[in-house]
Order: sequence, then C-alpha cells, then structure tokens
Amino acid sequence: MKTYSIILCAFLAISGSVYGQDKAVQQKKEAVHIYDPKANADADLNAAIKKAKAEKKNVFVQVGGNWCVWCIAFHNMVNANPELKGYLDSHFEKVLVNYSPENKNEAMMERLKYPGRFGFPVFVILNGEGEVLHIENSAYLEEGKGHSVKKVTDFLKNWTYAAVDPATYKK
Repeated sequence: MKTYSIILCAFLAISGSVYGQDKAVQQKKEAVHIYDPKANADADLNAAIKKAKAEKKNVFVQVGGNWCVWCIAFHNMVNANPELKGYLDSHFEKVLVNYSPENKNEAMMERLKYPGRFGFPVFVILNGEGEVLHIENSAYLEEGKGHSVKKVTDFLKNWTYAAVDPATYKK
C-alpha cells in the first residue's frame, strides 16, 4: 500500500508540475502583443500608403498574429538586427495586419489578394497607389531554425521603390 501511495504522490507531483509549466507557457504565449486584433487595418494601411507615396517608398505589410510563433520570431529578428531594421524603416512604410480567431480581417485579406494562402507570417509589398506588387511566402526566407537576415535583406532590396521604378533602369 505504501508503494502505491508513493507512486500516486509522485504522479500527482509530476502532473502538477507539467500543468504548471503548460500554464506558464500559455501565459507567456498570451503575453505577446505585437499584433492588435482591435486595430483598424484599413485605416493603418491607408495611412501607410499615403505616406509611402509622398516619400517615394513602398509598403511592407506583415500579416500574422500573436498566436504565430514564426510571426513573433520574425518580428524579434528584425528588431534585434539594427542594419535590417534600419533598411526596412528607411525604404518601406510598415504595417502589421492581424489575422487571428478574434479578427480575421476578411476584408483586408481580400484587399491584399488573400496572402494567408502562403501561411504566416506572410509579407505583402504594395506601391504608393495601394496596388499589390508582390506576396512573399516567408518560408522562402528561412534558413535553419529561423529567418535569414541575408535572405530577408535581399528580398527587401528587390522590392524597394527604386528597384521597381522603370526610371531606375533607363539610361
């Protein structure tokens, strides 16, 4: 009987510990607030387009959600790399568009040509007129266990205002 009591106590202690860890992971996951499900994505995007047009930039739209580990990892990678963050900031107007159970932003997904078909995060490049120039499956920018700074930088360089402006290539 003592053996069963010891086993039962050990089982309860382990399961309680696992439950506590699961709860801590869930709380940490819920604590991430990069995307705002309550944001007015249409207003945010319209403001970015207007500013991009005035500053001769394109718009970089990152679609994802706080539930998405890869979305958070990409955001953190950009913020941890001053050169990449600086390049993105100086060449693009940025917009984060939430896609989650709380707000699927269905009208915005239609406007952006349904980028979620590539998974999340997904990147959409728009010009200063609000036209979709490109949708990028972020998996193509991965290397190893995360996104590659070099691949992301190369991708961005190909979609700057100057890179897609025909005048850049006329002599």
